[in-house]
Amino acid sequence: MTTLDTSFVPADLDAASWAAIEPLFKALLARPVGSAPEFERWLTDRSELDAACAEAEANLYISMTCDTNDQAAAGAFTRFIEEVSPRIKPASFELDRRAAELFGRIPMPEARYLVLRRATTAAVEIFRERNVPIQTELEKLTQQYQTVTGAMTVEFDGREQTMPQMGRYQESNDRSVREAAWRVCASRRLRDRDAIDEIFDRQIALRQQAAANAGFSDYVGYAFRSMLRFDYGPEDCFAFHEAVEKVVVPFNERRLAERRRDLGVGALRPWDIGVDPKGRPPLRPFEGGAQLVTKALASFRRLDPRLAAMLGELGDGSESRGSRDGACLDLDSRKGKAPGGYQYMRDRVRRPFIFMNAAGLHRDVETMVHEAGHAFHSQLCRTEPLVGYRHAPIEFCEVASMSMELLTMRHWGGADGYYPSEADRARAARKQLQGSVSLLAWIATIDAFQHWIYTHPTHTRAERTAFWLSLESRFGAGIDWTGLGDEHKWLWHRQPHLWGHPFYYIEYGIAQLGALQLWLKSLEEGEASAIDAYIRAMRLGGSRPLPELFAGAGLEFDFGEATVRRLVDRVEAELRQLPE
Repeated sequence: MTTLDTSFVPADLDAASWAAIEPLFKALLARPVGSAPEFERWLTDRSELDAACAEAEANLYISMTCDTNDQAAAGAFTRFIEEVSPRIKPASFELDRRAAELFGRIPMPEARYLVLRRATTAAVEIFRERNVPIQTELEKLTQQYQTVTGAMTVEFDGREQTMPQMGRYQESNDRSVREAAWRVCASRRLRDRDAIDEIFDRQIALRQQAAANAGFSDYVGYAFRSMLRFDYGPEDCFAFHEAVEKVVVPFNERRLAERRRDLGVGALRPWDIGVDPKGRPPLRPFEGGAQLVTKALASFRRLDPRLAAMLGELGDGSESRGSRDGACLDLDSRKGKAPGGYQYMRDRVRRPFIFMNAAGLHRDVETMVHEAGHAFHSQLCRTEPLVGYRHAPIEFCEVASMSMELLTMRHWGGADGYYPSEADRARAARKQLQGSVSLLAWIATIDAFQHWIYTHPTHTRAERTAFWLSLESRFGAGIDWTGLGDEHKWLWHRQPHLWGHPFYYIEYGIAQLGALQLWLKSLEEGEASAIDAYIRAMRLGGSRPLPELFAGAGLEFDFGEATVRRLVDRVEAELRQLPE
């Protein structure tokens, strides 16, 4: 790999200002390029400009999601997506078109530039200038969804609480408390169902229009091409759905039958899923973001000191100021904070940012090590000169994160760990392993839902509801929804990807199968072998096609029934060995 320094982009560039970045786009477009070294320099300079623009948007997005009530932050993000991003998109297209022309004229090493060349070609093929205002409107609608959901709080247990904070009541051994907490949250979400549905309906229509503008019959084909899914198609997704139905749904049914027996209830209700079935107190692995990070560092230190060192670069977890002053963490849940969690790489300074809504639950431990895995991926390939290669396909990015959920399990214990009691650590590991398989059913549900939505773009809300419930019957059997018809019909409102990242969900299924393979490698070959393979593969970034990235870690790129069955069988064998 060739690494080139570049001073093309000023260090103090305000990339949130079109007036500041426009001359750089024009300079690149006009620069003469007649040789491979000149083309390589052009690509590197263009990469730095792209990185500066991406980082400007990243910082504005982080500030907006860390406080959705901050009108100044919201306004700054809105101005960027309304005034700057619509200018960047056509300018970037002109650079893509120039790059495609140069790739056609100047021989470049195939091993190095295959991925970039085919991504550039795809970008040129699908770009339509009339889609720029559509994309702007879609981003604004996503921001509206985040504002609506970020404002959701309830009065419970004598105080106002956010939705993530309410999660801990689902672990109460008092069934009446669980039910009351579940109902008050569900009722709060239903209050905004019409507003959320309206946003979604508008997004579906806009996405279909964008697809039609680019010459696609529906948004499915457009989404697959724009997401650079060169190595699998819808038919592979359908094979995954079938594998989940045949292998994972029966796995889930067996687990739910055990839960029903242990709880001593005639039927499992939605508020019976998070509680410990043995009646033990809820797991309370940490209090506050700082302790969450301290215990994560201890776990990673035992797994591999290289990983702990990378996490240690990001801070101590006490920060709550978004990305201001170079902060890399904002972890605690609070009113006005957008829901969910993410890792966002600031491409110019090459430092990741982790956003969370921690409330002291085991699921926060999962999120912490998951997002840390994304950060490791970003850090391991940050010396790559081309920003496009510092971002892998999402299917492999999620291997980076989901692997950490599984590989850290053995190290959650100890006096400085999340679970000083070995019984609690084993209990948490069982929860994690079981969840790694159970989640596949929800992934299949959301992916199948999206395929139907975007191949039936003129559907009514009633038709959408009916199809959702058919998927729930196919993949989600085992929960009694009697008397909870509306709550069941709008359960999908809890999945924010549908609004902000359409078709970004099957990646979790593909990646989970990769992560489970890496976990199996750790059992069969030892942790050191698995971590070495992990680091070796993550250093590739996105510089190779997806199957080769999987192969770089010694993993098979396959998500059919045989692979799913082999991994699920191994998880069940491990569950039989772990104490209950």
